[in-house]
Amino acid sequence: MTDNNHPITPPRELMQQWIADSPKVPIAHGEYIATQAARWGADQELEACCDTLRRHAHWDLAVCELVADRRPKPPSLKEQALAVLEDASNRLDAAHENIIRRAIEALPDEP
Repeated sequence: MTDNNHPITPPRELMQQWIADSPKVPIAHGEYIATQAARWGADQELEACCDTLRRHAHWDLAVCELVADRRPKPPSLKEQALAVLEDASNRLDAAHENIIRRAIEALPDEP
């Protein structure tokens, strides 16, 4: 039984969308729904915290830091490639490492 009066209760339409999008394997289905619900609830809580901070003057930077800390963006493919290169650099000669590094750095950043 769900408590639809709780402030962090997903709308029925959103839950129906999760059900439609979820894998049809029973265990994967449940895990998918639980993951989506947890993420949605956490996002609602974060937004509520940010709204509270925004009501106070000069808290915009704190809001940006809060969001960045709590919802960090995964590293881009370019950043991942540079990290792999860093790990492999002791197995490459300097000239080859430099070529690969320049090639990676020349790639455009992802949007």
